[in-house]
Amino acid sequence: MRSGSAWADVVGQAEAVDVLRGAVAAAARQVRGEEVAPGAMTHAWLFTGPPGSGRSVAARAFAAGLQCTDEELPGCGRCSACRTVLAGTHADVRVVAPEGLSISVAEMRSLVQAAARRPTTGDWRVVLIEDSDRLTEGASNALLKAVEEPPPRTVFLLCAPSDHPEDVSVTIRSRCRVLSLRTPPASAIAEVLAERDGVEPQRAEWAASVCGGHIGRARRLATDEQARERRESVLRIPLGLRRFADVFTAAQGLVKLAETEAVTANEERNESEKEELKTAMGAGGTGKGTASATRGANAALKELEKRQKSRATRSQRDSLDLALVDLAGFYRDVLVVRSGARTELNHPDFGSTVAKAAEEWTAESALRRLEAVLDCREALNRNVKPIIAVEAMVATLHGG
Repeated sequence: MRSGSAWADVVGQAEAVDVLRGAVAAAARQVRGEEVAPGAMTHAWLFTGPPGSGRSVAARAFAAGLQCTDEELPGCGRCSACRTVLAGTHADVRVVAPEGLSISVAEMRSLVQAAARRPTTGDWRVVLIEDSDRLTEGASNALLKAVEEPPPRTVFLLCAPSDHPEDVSVTIRSRCRVLSLRTPPASAIAEVLAERDGVEPQRAEWAASVCGGHIGRARRLATDEQARERRESVLRIPLGLRRFADVFTAAQGLVKLAETEAVTANEERNESEKEELKTAMGAGGTGKGTASATRGANAALKELEKRQKSRATRSQRDSLDLALVDLAGFYRDVLVVRSGARTELNHPDFGSTVAKAAEEWTAESALRRLEAVLDCREALNRNVKPIIAVEAMVATLHGG
């Protein structure tokens, strides 16, 4: 798995790591029955930060530190506890990573029941909820009851973009210790890509400079040629809208790009899940009970396909949102160039294209285009049909 510390993947967050290490030390003293300063270790944490800042990575490292069996270096990354936590297989660490557009109340109630049990192999039972901003109202209420009256030796780790009420309810936030992460610097990202992922230094620096501070995006751009091609096709849109007919071509291309990426990302996993389910349900068996087993398998298969469809929808939305973030960065760069500000561009490798756009458009026109991209992101969050939202956006990008 990993040869280094569990904290090694928490990139560019030295202050946050110091806080978490201190909490791990306090938790160890608490387990031994020693005196612990109030607030040094608490039962609920909220990790916030922009996309790519490593919220869930930091939460997993913290979980590994709590379960680590190395007393001298908690979060060693080498012991069985650390390795199983980081691999997602530790018996006392439950990770909820929503594959659909939301986390249901049924899923949360099941999770709360599991959290009430005492740890079996480690010192703590840890519940890590990625994208907790996707909790439905019912799921949020179910979680609140557990956070208000936490079982002993249970720790809740929530991850969300911010502690704003739109992301996390005020009541849940008030019962959590908030740990804010920042966008990691490009230099730290490039170092990780070069030293840990073996990426050629020049490409690592390029990927770090254009990823918007998103470590996962930087890794994909550095290692996946198709990801690089998709990004380039998106950034060719602003100056490619010469005729109004181009609006519909570009909009369809953007949506199709997101659909293709979602299929590619999930295709292999979907087939693997289906085969595993069929095997588990006795596919191909003969003899008594075969008919009823087949009916049960068909029902389970339909439920699996429903979950896979939900996962594909989310993957498509996430892929489309990433393209919109790239577009927003382009128009922001145009405003930077027009204003003469001496600040780094989001897309330095498209500097000549940005400069050309800055010559052709007024600052007001560039700002209207930027606002159109942001409005499209908001429309997609409200579940407007993607093609409708994107066509409306691209029409504004064309007209300015």
